[in-house]
Amino acid sequence: MSKRWNPGTVAAPVGRYSHLAQIPAGHELVVVAGQIGARPDGTLAGPDAEAQTREVLANIERVLAAAGAGPEHLVKVFSMVAGAEHLPGFRAATGDVFSRWFPESDWPTQSLIVVSALAKPELFVEIEAMAAVPR
Repeated sequence: MSKRWNPGTVAAPVGRYSHLAQIPAGHELVVVAGQIGARPDGTLAGPDAEAQTREVLANIERVLAAAGAGPEHLVKVFSMVAGAEHLPGFRAATGDVFSRWFPESDWPTQSLIVVSALAKPELFVEIEAMAAVPR
């Protein structure tokens, strides 16, 4: 299992993330492309950031499963939110899902940026991820 932690030499994280993740020998790095809030049939999960974020995270679970992994293998999450007005919905969804995925608060490293737009105007959230999967 990857080691995730926060060294005492820097300020504590301001959210649900760890400052460091270390991948041990015998693991394979799996890189997940930016996922959007589209259901498997291609329809958008909803017209708001919370619904889209929940579907984005479900998509991450699906693609990780296809690689023989799960959320517990995540070492890096990179989130893009199209406009600060969508942060409350994004945070509500990630808070719920991350609490389920990481019940011991062993968060992966994470970065969040607010952007002016994503690839289409109806998209509010896109998330990329990396996982370390035991061979």
